[in-house]
Amino acid sequence: MLTTELPQPKIAILLCTHNGEAFLREQLDSFVAQTWKNWVLIVSDDNSSDDTRNILLYYQRRWAPGRLRIVSGPARGFVENFMSVTRYAEGLAAFYAWSDQDDIWHADKLERAMRWLQDIPASTPALYCGRTQLVSPENRQIGMSTLFKKSPSFANALIQNIGGGNTMVFNREACRIVAETSIDTAVVSHDWWAYIIISGCGGQVYYDPVPSVRYRQHRDNLIGENTSWGARFLRVRELFKGRLKGWSQIHIQALSKHQERLTAENVRTLELFASARQGWLPMRLLQLIRSNVYRQTSLDNVGLALAAIFRKI
Repeated sequence: MLTTELPQPKIAILLCTHNGEAFLREQLDSFVAQTWKNWVLIVSDDNSSDDTRNILLYYQRRWAPGRLRIVSGPARGFVENFMSVTRYAEGLAAFYAWSDQDDIWHADKLERAMRWLQDIPASTPALYCGRTQLVSPENRQIGMSTLFKKSPSFANALIQNIGGGNTMVFNREACRIVAETSIDTAVVSHDWWAYIIISGCGGQVYYDPVPSVRYRQHRDNLIGENTSWGARFLRVRELFKGRLKGWSQIHIQALSKHQERLTAENVRTLELFASARQGWLPMRLLQLIRSNVYRQTSLDNVGLALAAIFRKI
C-alpha cells in the first residue's frame, strides 16, 4: 500500500460522454469507491440527447463543490473529445486518467497506477496502461483482454497500440505533450497517439498485466475487444486490406508535425519505417528489419512481414 503520511497528489479524471445514460451511474459510483481519494472529475459531454447531462448534474449536486466539472465537447467525435478535454485540463492536476462512460473501475485502479507513476521523476513523461477484464452489458465477466508480454516502446507503438485509453493514467509532463498536439493534427485515436508520442519523446510507458478496469462489451462500443484465435487471424487479414497502411500514413504525417519532440534514435526508427513502405522489395524488407518495429505476438509479426511484402504497411 502507498504511504498515507504524505498528501496524495491530485488526479484529474477526464471522462468523455455521449448518450451514456445506460451505464454512466455505475462508472461514477466506481470513482467514489476509489482507494485513491484525491481526485476531481472533468466531464466533456458531446451533445448528449438522453439523460446523461441530468445524471451528471445530479452527481454534481451530491458531491462536494469543485469535485465534478462539466464542459461541452467539440462535437467532432470521441477522439477529438478526449483531445479537447485533455487540452482543457492541462495544468490543473499532478496526474490525469482518461475514462470511458460505460466501464467500471476496480477500487484500486488509480492506486495501482500511482504506485508506478510516483516513482518516475516529474520531468519525465510517464504513461501507465494495462490489461482489462471484459464484461457483458450486465457486468458479467466474459474474458480478459490480450496479455501483451513484450516491452512497450516507440518501435511497437508505430504499428500497434497496447493500451486502451480507459486504462491510461499519466503525469503532468505527459499531459502537456499530448495537450500540445496541434489541433489540425489528425490522429487515429487519442490513446494510440499518447503511446506513440510519449514513447517517441523518450518518456516511460508501463503496461500492467493485472487488470483494474471492467471493460463493458456491447453493441454501442466504439472500440471493442476480441481475443479469440479467429479474431487474431481477422486482424492479420486486416493488414492486407490496407487498414494498417492508412493508419501508418496518418501517424507519419502527425509525427512530421511534431518530429522535434522525438529522440534522435526514434527519429531514425521513424525514417527507416517510412522507407520500408516504399521502394523495391529487398530494400523495403531491409529497412523494416533495420527499423526494429514489432508487434506483440509471433502471428502478428508474421502478418507484418507479409504486409510489408505486399505494400500494406
